[in-house]
Amino acid sequence: MTSPSRPLLIIDGDSFAHRSYHALPKSIRRAGNKGGGAIVGFANFLLRLYESERPRAVLVGWDTLGTPTYRQKLFPAYQGGRQFDDELVEQLDVLPELVAACGFAYAKAAGYEADDFLAAAVAEEQRRGGPALVASGDRDAFQLASDTTTVLHPVRAGEMARIGPPEVRERYGVEPAQVPDFIALRGDPSDKLPGARGIGAKTAAALLRQYATLEDALAAGRFPDQAEDLRLYRRIAAMDAAAPLPSLDDQSPTWDKAAALTRTWDLNRLAERFTALAG
Repeated sequence: MTSPSRPLLIIDGDSFAHRSYHALPKSIRRAGNKGGGAIVGFANFLLRLYESERPRAVLVGWDTLGTPTYRQKLFPAYQGGRQFDDELVEQLDVLPELVAACGFAYAKAAGYEADDFLAAAVAEEQRRGGPALVASGDRDAFQLASDTTTVLHPVRAGEMARIGPPEVRERYGVEPAQVPDFIALRGDPSDKLPGARGIGAKTAAALLRQYATLEDALAAGRFPDQAEDLRLYRRIAAMDAAAPLPSLDDQSPTWDKAAALTRTWDLNRLAERFTALAG
């Protein structure tokens, strides 16, 4: 059963765990002298977002590190050079356990990125006829904005911008559905996508206003010597809505289980916060 009037909250787990790890002091430790900052920061973010949005259910999507995705197989330079501290990787491994202890769902599967689970969950909620909120620090998620889906994008400490189709048009000059085409043309340095030679954001947006899609621009004879590369970049930039999902029925938080888990980790202040919610 679902409650269509309350949104499905969909979170890019890696995005906010990374932010938490780099924002909080490394002196935050848990049992076994293991790192705890990413866990504490992510949990605080999750609780703050849950309390402010009151979703009917929560899904957190996660990357699977160490296993190549289809994007990396298609384009080996994709996200090349990224390195993560061992303490961050270890916390990323256990954070899904915390999400489950809270009574929420998570999605993680070899070959997929967190982005793909965001897209799949949005598509599922659209089929159900309910609204969705997508929390992500990655602007690629702007492609998911619609009349029923709002992207929550961090802009400064504790503040989230609400991104719908008007905000995408204002920021990029394109429609949400055109964002993968825009990325393919403009490129994305963070993902090591080169884009079309000599094409910046303004020109990419102008081309899409003229041709509507990258494929239409290619059919009109634009970028003949880069056509296959640009098609590949667009495929990489597009989120995969066919990613596998768990059940997304309505949920009731299990704060007591989260309190018990965080207490075993010796994250006692966080455990006290969960205990208070359970009470």
